[in-house]
Amino acid sequence: MASAVGECAVYGDGPGGPRRLDLADAAAVARGGEGFVWIGLQQATAAQITEVAALFHLPPLAVEDAVQAHQRPKLEVYDDVAFAVLKPVRYVDRIEVVDVGEIAVFVGERFVITVRHGSTDVLGRVRRELGGGLAEEVAAFGPTAVLYRAADLIVDGYERVIERIDVDVDDIEARVFGPGEDDHAERIYNLKREVAEFRRALVPLLRPLEQLAAGGVEHVAPAAGSWFRDVHDHALRAADRVEGIDRLLSDVLQANVARVTVVQSGIALRQNEDTRRISAWAAIALVPTAIAGLYGMNFDNIPELHWKYGYFAVLTVIASACTVLHRLFKRNGWL
Repeated sequence: MASAVGECAVYGDGPGGPRRLDLADAAAVARGGEGFVWIGLQQATAAQITEVAALFHLPPLAVEDAVQAHQRPKLEVYDDVAFAVLKPVRYVDRIEVVDVGEIAVFVGERFVITVRHGSTDVLGRVRRELGGGLAEEVAAFGPTAVLYRAADLIVDGYERVIERIDVDVDDIEARVFGPGEDDHAERIYNLKREVAEFRRALVPLLRPLEQLAAGGVEHVAPAAGSWFRDVHDHALRAADRVEGIDRLLSDVLQANVARVTVVQSGIALRQNEDTRRISAWAAIALVPTAIAGLYGMNFDNIPELHWKYGYFAVLTVIASACTVLHRLFKRNGWL
């Protein structure tokens, strides 16, 4: 169990920063004394999460969501806790992939329990802030401070990811409208797929943030409403930018398709011209071949076979026929 517990400490119960606790004592400390207890689970198994849930009497449906992961961002309020799901993201620029993590947060009166799935440093940064003198106004929120700072850092991370996606979109746009005849459809499609994955993490979060900004959410400090409004505003801006990027990628994809179609049409046209040219020369070459074939037959009574000027007459006929055909094809644009 210890390997899954990244944090088990009490905050705000006196000077000197957070005080480490044994997991077995955490529930008792949360029920009495000052401050609040934070238990952070990372890559925990279902049994480990269930063990912690039993100590704090967490609602089974919320525990099931925390165990299964792959939930939509949401906010639910139960009798004893508020339960939120947040989706931190990071952009792997080298392979142009949006890596989406998941954090489940249980906020009680004097405790907060976080369950992390995937790779993210958000909760580690929140711990360092709480231990390093977080702003007094935020620290006064108690367990809500963890939820607020996690949401704030995650939305800030969204904006950084958007900036990096913007760079790749600008690059692919320049390639599509620049010189060259390469087809960029696969890369554009991959970017659109990653943007869609990003939207699934961001857009459902707007409603929970709106609820938190409005205040009145049970088990969440009412004073945090104005702080959540700032996070909600940043999330709205990020959602608008993601929508714009998605529309731009659709336009670029259409432009790429049109460009590729034009290129392919040009190639087909050149192939047709080459085919006509080859056919024209083949038709011209057919004249001497046919005449030579006729005079190559082993018959005695071939006209002009024994004529003194027969050879020159045949050459004249061949040259005249080839010249006429060449001029005809030239006039029709085949040569």
